[in-house]
Amino acid sequence: MNFFDRIIHFSIYNKLIIGFLTLALIIWGVYSAANLPIDAQPDITNNQVQINTLAPTFGAQEVEQYITAPIELALANIPRSTQSRSISRSGLSQVTVVFDDKADIYWARQQVAERLKEAEAEIPHDAGTPIMSPISTGLGEIYQYIIKPKPGYEKKYTPTDLRTIQ
Repeated sequence: MNFFDRIIHFSIYNKLIIGFLTLALIIWGVYSAANLPIDAQPDITNNQVQINTLAPTFGAQEVEQYITAPIELALANIPRSTQSRSISRSGLSQVTVVFDDKADIYWARQQVAERLKEAEAEIPHDAGTPIMSPISTGLGEIYQYIIKPKPGYEKKYTPTDLRTIQ
């Protein structure tokens, strides 16, 4: 009689013990699952500070030249920053400065705020004011969308009409 045959034989003749062990295993599993120290969607993003500037009258190239570039230059030498990235779209500049994981987010925001004042002097007055976004993570990026007319209606709506619809 091999090992598995003995287990099966024991299980058949000791149903009450196997029933209690099965019930105990189920209770232990439910308790363990209810007390797991994890999030449903853990936030594994890094420390970052975002600066958004709205310039509705500027095209993408003007936004890059007059807003994004001066902000990036002013923020280039912040201690403990690991990366800087930007997006320049028509009417919007977004600069994101990423800090190492041990940097305090409030300290990082203070460093960005100090250097942002320097950048504001370089940005034209009619271009908009750079504003730091609230404390957030990469999971809270700006939602972007495009409004397009249905096929066959492209000539019916001008870009101004589409902006009005928006």
